[in-house]
Order: sequence, then structure tokens, then C-alpha cells
Amino acid sequence: MGMLKEFKEFALRGNVMDLAIGVIIGAAFGGLVNSVVNDLIMPLVGALIGDMDFSDLYVPLSSEVPAGLALEEARKLGAVFAWGNFITVLLNFIILAFIIFMIVKAMNRMMRKKAAAPDVPPAPTKEEVLLTEMRDSLRQIASR
Repeated sequence: MGMLKEFKEFALRGNVMDLAIGVIIGAAFGGLVNSVVNDLIMPLVGALIGDMDFSDLYVPLSSEVPAGLALEEARKLGAVFAWGNFITVLLNFIILAFIIFMIVKAMNRMMRKKAAAPDVPPAPTKEEVLLTEMRDSLRQIASR
């Protein structure tokens, strides 16, 4: 029973919940970036190069793979060097890394502004004011 309680305390700790939320949002964001690359960027690049789908570009490494097949079909028949798919995944990574860099940069800028703001000390309480007056009065009496 103690281990279950300890796990509950661990799982409900703030950092763990933040991490879980980050992973969920990151997965959704990864899907968004994947769609941007596959549905928007790569078709434009393919149209500029000559109406080709980058994700299906490969070099057959086996004599059993005939030229011109779709990548998935070619993989079923033998080894292929899928360089077009690699370029697509690499582009996904670069876009995702750049966006994360921009988010971290913005967070750092906000943290610097927050740290640069001077902390205003709290006003003294009534008791502190009274004690300060008493101390100053006793110093005046002692200095006479």
C-alpha cells in the first residue's frame, strides 16, 4: 500500500503533470508540422522540381525491386535507400527544431523582463514601525 501512495504522490506532482501535458501537446504539434511539410511544403518543392513526390524517391538496393514502384511496395520486395523520405523527415525536424527554438527564445525574453523588474519590498507592518520608533527613541535617550 505504501508503494501505491508513493506513486500517487509522484504522479500528481506538478512537474510530472507539466511533462505529461507537454508530451501530449508536442505530439499534436508534431502532427501539425508533419502536415505542413507533407501537405504544403513538399508538394511545392515537388512541383518546382518536376511534379514528383519526394517521399517516394528511393534507390533500389536489391535486384528484386523493379524501378518505378511506390516506396511501400518496394520495401516489401527488398532493401531500398529511401533518400526522398529521409529528406521529408529531415525537413520536419528542421521546422520543428526552429519553432521550438523560437518558443524558447520568447520564453527567455519574457523571463529576462520579469527578472529585470525591480522587486519592491513590502511595506513595514504596524509592529515594525512601532519597534523602529521605539529603537530610535532609545538611541536618542542613550546618546544624551
